[in-house]
This record gives sequence, structure tokens and C-alpha cells, in this order.
Amino acid sequence: MKIPLFILFMITMPVVLSAQSDYIEITAPGNRQLKLAVDSPHTVDGPANMESAKLVSDIINYDMNISGVVKAESRAQQPVAKDLLLIDVDYMPWLNAGFDLLVRSEYTLKNERLTIEFRLFDVVNRKLITAKRYLGVAKDLRRFSHMFADEILLALTGDKGAFTTKIAYVSNQTGNKEIYVMDWDGYNPLPLTKNGSINMNPDFSPDGREIIFTSYKRGNPDLYRRSLYNTAEVVLSNRKGLNITGSWSPDGNKIALALSKDGDAEIYTLNKDGSHPVRLTINPALDLYPAWSPDGNRIAFVSDRLGKPQIFIMNADGGDARRLTTSGNYNVNPRWSPKGDKIAYSRMTEGGFNIFTIAPDGSSDTQLTTDGNNENPSWSADGRFICFVSKRSNGDGIYVMRADGTGQIKVSQGKGIYFQPVWSTR
Repeated sequence: MKIPLFILFMITMPVVLSAQSDYIEITAPGNRQLKLAVDSPHTVDGPANMESAKLVSDIINYDMNISGVVKAESRAQQPVAKDLLLIDVDYMPWLNAGFDLLVRSEYTLKNERLTIEFRLFDVVNRKLITAKRYLGVAKDLRRFSHMFADEILLALTGDKGAFTTKIAYVSNQTGNKEIYVMDWDGYNPLPLTKNGSINMNPDFSPDGREIIFTSYKRGNPDLYRRSLYNTAEVVLSNRKGLNITGSWSPDGNKIALALSKDGDAEIYTLNKDGSHPVRLTINPALDLYPAWSPDGNRIAFVSDRLGKPQIFIMNADGGDARRLTTSGNYNVNPRWSPKGDKIAYSRMTEGGFNIFTIAPDGSSDTQLTTDGNNENPSWSADGRFICFVSKRSNGDGIYVMRADGTGQIKVSQGKGIYFQPVWSTR
């Protein structure tokens, strides 16, 4: 059987103390973007660790700038006479420098035990907005910094950030297509599979603790499930033919996927243990890439039933299937936004594949990328960002952009070719 092109493309918890967590709204004069100063952390006792201080400032600065909510800038330390907990902030230097917001922090590091407290201040109104204290070990410093960046977004917008989430992806850096997981910004990459075969289409469980994926390690493209925290892999579907493009339902109780056990590839659902297959599509064409809506009531999928791959939407029981994309003759890789108001997908354009978003009613079909070849979009848990794989002049790899297409930046750091990134929900 001739394989269509669009199948070939597939081929220690901290203690947290909150001083204040009320939602507030701050607007800058003249509708300009808010400016955030990130003061380097101060040490409570002992000599300052400049490397650690720079790490904290760099992470918060990076997170907040990519968010687009504020314009962040790292600032050199100003002398502090006492612990930050015991003094009032001198707001005038920051106000005179044009800043609206200020992040200050202090830390203690003894025998690898870390205590760090962050505070976010409203410089204009001269008040504390929120504070968090984290207790852990030295290696938690990067994660704690991301956690406070999430809290800054929560305080300023009412929606917590997704800077502590992870991205799973496929890479051939070892010579085989193995699945890896990394922090959202490309740090701490870890291999999840090491079977020397073809592994593809990872998808996170709703709690972010497990993935499903397809592997050829036993010869057939079978669906597996495994935890991020151990190496045990469970076969969920090894039915004859394809067991591919698995997608976890929002409640974690079902998995949608494409099976070809009865001939051509059709969309089915399984229980989370792989049992009780229910066929949703009945069509002589190929149906692939199911993607659940966040309420679990609908499924977007790809079908070539009209001659070329297009994106369709149906009810979660298979009823009321309708075509979604009407522009372009090759549309694949649908992913529903966390709020359910948009679907991101890849379209073949004159210059290669590009990322688009479209509303579930077919309106607001919008192109987000123009540079290079861009595929496999996946939303961050807060809906602010989309990750995708790109081949472009300034480097191939996994990129992240804001939901409107701005702020595109490469986050993957390793060698090899990257495929099929997917963002964790937690």
C-alpha cells in the first residue's frame, strides 16, 4: 500500500509560603508596556554566589520577556543594609529609572539546602504585590525561578504561567528516533526511550506524569504508555497495522488514536488501559491525528476523504463530522487551545509548511509563521504560547512563540533533527 505523505511526516517538592495572592491590575501611563526591573538576589548570610544570582535574574528576565506582558530588565544589586523582610523598599531610584514593577529576592544556601524568597513590588503605587518562599536544594534554583515567574503572571493577569511545564519531543541525535523531555526553555533534556527503533507521536497525560507514544521496537507501530519517572512501558494497543497518533482525553480516561486493524486508518477511542476500542469514523479515506477539545466533547482530526488532507471536527462519539479548514489543500497536525477557542495546525504553503490558527467555527484562519518550514504546533497549558518544530536559516529545532505568532525563539539546544514536540498540561 502506498503510504501518503502526511503519514511519512509523523514518521523534591518545595514548601511555598504566600504573602499575598490577590489579583490586581496595573496599567502603565499612555498604554505603554510595563517595565519590570529584576534585581539580582541578595544573600542573607555568607558570601554572595554571583553565578546563582545571575541564573535567577536571567531566568525571570527571560520568562517575562517572552510572555510579552512586561518588558523585563536585569539590574545590578543595590546595597541592602538588612534582610529584605525587615526593610521598606526605596522606590524612588526604580521609579526615576522608569520602572513600574520590581522583583527582589534573597536566599540562603547552606550544605546544599536552599531557601529563597521572592517579592514583586508595584513601584508606581509603592506596595508589595506578592511574595513567595521556596525551600529545597541547590539544584532547585532554576525551577524556583520559573515558579516565581508563573506567580508574576498570575498577579498581573489573573492567569498563572506555564514556565514550570515540559515539552516532549522526538529527536534523532543518537541516530534513532527516540523520545525526550525537556524544560519548556530547552534545559534539562532527558531521554525517555532508548530502544534504538522508531518512536513517535508522544502525548502527555492530563496530570503531566505519563506519556503515550507509538514505537516500532517490536516491528509493528504499537501504542505504549509510560511514566516520566520510571522506565516501565506498557503496551496499550498492538492491534494489526497502525496504532498511531494517540491523544489523551482531558479527563485522562480515554485515548483517541488511529487504527488500521480493519483496513484503512480510522479514528477510535480506547479506555486508558487500551481496552474497549470504539470506532468513530467510517470512511474509505485515511483518518488520523485526533485532538480532543478541552471539554472533551469534540475531536478534531485529519482526513483525506476529499482528496487532500484537511482538518475535520466531530463529536466525541463520532457524530456530526464536518470539515473545518477550507483554505489550502494540505492541512495537518491539529491541536486545540486550552480555552477551546482556537485550533492550531500546519498548512503546506508555497514556501513550505507554516503554522496557522483557526476558530472551531472555521472563522479567523490566521497564519502565524512565515520563515522556514514549520510543523507540529502544541499549546502551552496557559494558552499563551505555541511550540513547534522549524527548519529555518537561523537554526533548526523546537521553537516557541506567543499565541499571536510574535516572539518566535528557538529553545532546543541539542544536535540532530527534532520532530513532534508536545507541551505538557502541568
